[in-house]
Amino acid sequence: MSDSLRDQLLGLGFKPAPKPERDKTAARRPGKPGDYPTVAKPHAGKPKPGDRQRKGGGKPARTREDIDLAKAYAIRAQKDKDERIAAERQKQEEARLRREARAKLEAFLKDKSLNDAEAEIARHFPYGGKIKRIYVNADQLKALNAGELGVVQLNGRYLLVTAADLAQAGAIFADSVALMVDPDAPAEDDPYADPQYQVPDDLVW
Repeated sequence: MSDSLRDQLLGLGFKPAPKPERDKTAARRPGKPGDYPTVAKPHAGKPKPGDRQRKGGGKPARTREDIDLAKAYAIRAQKDKDERIAAERQKQEEARLRREARAKLEAFLKDKSLNDAEAEIARHFPYGGKIKRIYVNADQLKALNAGELGVVQLNGRYLLVTAADLAQAGAIFADSVALMVDPDAPAEDDPYADPQYQVPDDLVW
């Protein structure tokens, strides 16, 4: 209806037709509060089993037993760590003492070796789980078997020394004593004392 016709009708006493009521729900913009009917929350009653566990991200609550077990594991782990550290320190200390003992022994044995460069008699003896040998002359062999001489291991070499020096070397570093013959011991205790007892040079033991 054009505005002129509408004005003419109003002038004749006609009233404008009432506008239809707009749906309030439809008039609201989507995405704002009130767009959808509110759902009533259920009445909060007593907490159900598991409600406490679901709080805080859904992680179950730690029991007293779990806490005590975790503490026991932590204590055990710390104890194992302390034991490893202590064992490593003891190992390092023992290595340090051995290095110092070897250095002291080397200084003590300086110019005390009686090895004969022209000796041809091989005197065999067990040491470190293997058969070792040192070359001596006839007089040295007699003195060695009588306990008047002894053998010291130093830096992979076997040195022939007097019984007194051997005892001193043993006091400095016990592991260095390679051969110390007890003259009062039965002969069968040291079969290698017999110069006729020869061990092949290529024998590995």
